[in-house]
Amino acid sequence: MNNTAKTATIIGGGVIGGGWVARFLLNGWNVNVFDPDPEAERKITEVLTNARRALPALYDKLLPTEGTLCFHSDLKQALNNTHWVQESIPERLELKHKIHAQIQEFAPKAAVIGSSTSGFKPSELNQGTGRIIVAHPFNPVYLLPLVELVGDSEICATAADLLRSIGMYPLTVRKEIDAHIADRLLEAVWREGLWLIKDGICSTEELDEAVRMGFGLRWAQMGLFETYRIAGGEAGMKHFMTQFGPALQWPWTKLMDVPDFTEDLVNMIADQSDAQSGHMSIRALERLRDDNLVGMMRALKLSGSGAGGVLNTHEATLPEIASVDLPITVNRVIPQSWTDYNGHMNEAHYLEVSAQATDRFMEIIGADAAYVTAGQSYFTVENHMQFLAELHAGDAIHVTTHVLKGDGKKMQLFHTLTKADGTAAATVETLLIHMDLKARKTSLPAAHVADNLANYARAHMNLPAPNRTKRNVASGN
Repeated sequence: MNNTAKTATIIGGGVIGGGWVARFLLNGWNVNVFDPDPEAERKITEVLTNARRALPALYDKLLPTEGTLCFHSDLKQALNNTHWVQESIPERLELKHKIHAQIQEFAPKAAVIGSSTSGFKPSELNQGTGRIIVAHPFNPVYLLPLVELVGDSEICATAADLLRSIGMYPLTVRKEIDAHIADRLLEAVWREGLWLIKDGICSTEELDEAVRMGFGLRWAQMGLFETYRIAGGEAGMKHFMTQFGPALQWPWTKLMDVPDFTEDLVNMIADQSDAQSGHMSIRALERLRDDNLVGMMRALKLSGSGAGGVLNTHEATLPEIASVDLPITVNRVIPQSWTDYNGHMNEAHYLEVSAQATDRFMEIIGADAAYVTAGQSYFTVENHMQFLAELHAGDAIHVTTHVLKGDGKKMQLFHTLTKADGTAAATVETLLIHMDLKARKTSLPAAHVADNLANYARAHMNLPAPNRTKRNVASGN
């Protein structure tokens, strides 16, 4: 076990508990699991397989080294020296009261105790102590950042800091309320969906298409109210409310009523769902879901919108890896979205990785975002790439950067993409020229950039010359 890592104890290893295990473990925490289900280890292992495939693909840096996972049959032992306890057992209040009493007896006094409950309030969970908070996540916990926190303000503040450190977005609910915030919205859509299907307006598949082909895409990056603000046009939210507010009086929805859950209705929905998705296993559907979420969330990283902003903030806290001789300028996992019809990384993304390495090296020598904002940068003039080995989704790679030239206006770099087993996957030799962005002409770099680059060039002259250099890259003028 990593003795320097924090420890989380997960009680209940179902879908949500397994997601919590993956979220903590893949962010470097040690994780203890307590679940009497004899299938718990198998189920959590399957969730971890999906999480290891998906979560690292969100980032352009490597996540921390995984913590140690331990399964315990003794609750007291599982709670030893833990920093966070997450209860994810079935939604039965008497069962939660029983396990919470034991948790509070055995867990360290400073440990956060969170419940994944979607239905119970802290006032219902606590029996006089006020120590237990709601920490309600969303499936898959290892990908979706939102966690609703409800309860004691000081405990929620501590919990929020810990959750941010594992890449999550804590949303503290101002007042406790049944079903918190997000599930109340989901419940409204669910109720109306049941009526639409029961009344024969649409099938389960058609309803899902209405969500994912339309407003679901808007909600992913703007939410509800910002979306409606735009719907108001230049006049904004007030105009939207004035124009569409009267529609709330129209008999559109049946939100205050629910169709009876008769056997006929349950069978109808189950049969339609089987026809819609029964050709895929649950694990295959999970992988499809994860791939879609990774693709959308990575797209949101570019603008920093929604979940993309959470990822950017978390990624900035991930450590850079130093190297004695050559700087490691990229250290990451290949995402599924970078693979092509052959199942390996598309050639364009080899170049994208090398561009990331160049950008990182520019930051190292001082040609960073502030430098570019001030009107100076390096522009790529020429690249020469050699493909040496296939890369697949989930492969961990790093890039080392060797400075071949670093004087005057020129910077010539040699990037080597290396797999985790030490195999070179590709090399990219790139020539860049320093530019004055305002004059749009070549120029000499600022003194501090020139000095830093020259220092690397001198140091790298004493290293063995990398293989495959100077095949086709011109000397530049």
